[in-house]
Amino acid sequence: MKTIKLLLPCFLVTAALLSCNKKKLTEVVEVPLPAAEEKVTLGQPDDVKADEGTFAMAKLPYAYDALAPNLDALTMEIHYSKHYLTYTNNLNRLIAGTEQEKLPIEELIAKLDMSNADLRNNAGGYYNHTLFFEGMAPKAGGAPKDTLAVAINRDFGSFDNFKTAFSDAASKQFGSGWAWLITDRAGKLQVISTPNQDNPLMPQMPIKGTPILGLDVWEHAYYLNFRYKRKNYIDNFFNAINWTKVNERYEDAMRRKY
Repeated sequence: MKTIKLLLPCFLVTAALLSCNKKKLTEVVEVPLPAAEEKVTLGQPDDVKADEGTFAMAKLPYAYDALAPNLDALTMEIHYSKHYLTYTNNLNRLIAGTEQEKLPIEELIAKLDMSNADLRNNAGGYYNHTLFFEGMAPKAGGAPKDTLAVAINRDFGSFDNFKTAFSDAASKQFGSGWAWLITDRAGKLQVISTPNQDNPLMPQMPIKGTPILGLDVWEHAYYLNFRYKRKNYIDNFFNAINWTKVNERYEDAMRRKY
């Protein structure tokens, strides 16, 4: 267990999560924050276990504080052990005893009934957060190399152009949502954003494609540390991107396409 000191005002963060109750779409998880100088004991990612079901949480391959100072430890713990856990448990309960239990998550999402709000939000929340947490690493960031670097230069003109486009998509997403780097059906890289827990694999999306990098711009992902300064959070995210993993996703998407 690790103990850290946080200089935070004493207030209550209310995180809206999705309920497993089909008649009630939202569940409020209240997380009291520490007073100034209060010691906070962090748990370990390996201690977080989803309930039994088809889909498991991706193991976090780093400690909650490993991405600091870019992403703070308390936010990472709440995000992983509360939000991601809730989406995982809700998804498994919603599909229990159905044919959807047999589908890979990508196929389940691609075949969604978009009018089913519970399944749409929880399946999206599970998939999106899995991709988000796996796409970061300690001592990462910088610029991509190998195949992905060539593709970014081809489709955006330069890495700086891509970074500007991605930052704009994340900054300008109104309210809660996600920014994505995707490969579209033609194999071209594109930057897009989606609201809530939607993603580009779902039906009825204006631009469809395979996500290879995703940034969560819900307030629960950054508000403890960055408050209303979403742009600062976006800038810090670039210092934590695991480009090796993103390159693997890109190459996998290209293999499956052809």
